[in-house]
Amino acid sequence: VHVMESGGGSVQAGGSLRLACAASGFTYSRYCMGWFRQSPGKEREAVALIASSGKISLADSVKGRFVISKDNAENSVILQMDNLKPEDTDMYVCAIDPRPASYCTVPADLFNDPFSFWGQGTQVTVSS
Repeated sequence: VHVMESGGGSVQAGGSLRLACAASGFTYSRYCMGWFRQSPGKEREAVALIASSGKISLADSVKGRFVISKDNAENSVILQMDNLKPEDTDMYVCAIDPRPASYCTVPADLFNDPFSFWGQGTQVTVSS
C-alpha cells in the first residue's frame, strides 16, 4: 500500500488550503482514512477521519473550519481547510487502516490501535 499526499504550503491567517491523499494498493472495502498532525516533540494526533461508510469525526479545534470528504472508488480523501490559524501550523500526515466505522474516531489511540499505512506528510504553515 502506498499513501501519497499533496497540497499543503504557506498561507496567512484566515486563508485556505486543500490537502489530498490517495492510497494505492489498498483492497479492503471497510476502512478509516484521514489526517493527523504532528509537531516536533509532540505526539501525532488525529485531525479529521472519515470511514468508508461516510461517518466523519473531527477534532474540536477544527470543527466549523475543516471539511473532510472521500472518494471510495479511488481510496482518496480531501481535507479542505478554511479560516486557518497560526496554531494549525504542523506537518499533516495521511493514513488509512482497515477497520469498522466504530473505530474511526477522533481522538485516535495510536498507541493501542495504530493505523497500518501512512504517507510521508506535507507541511502546513500559517503566518499571523
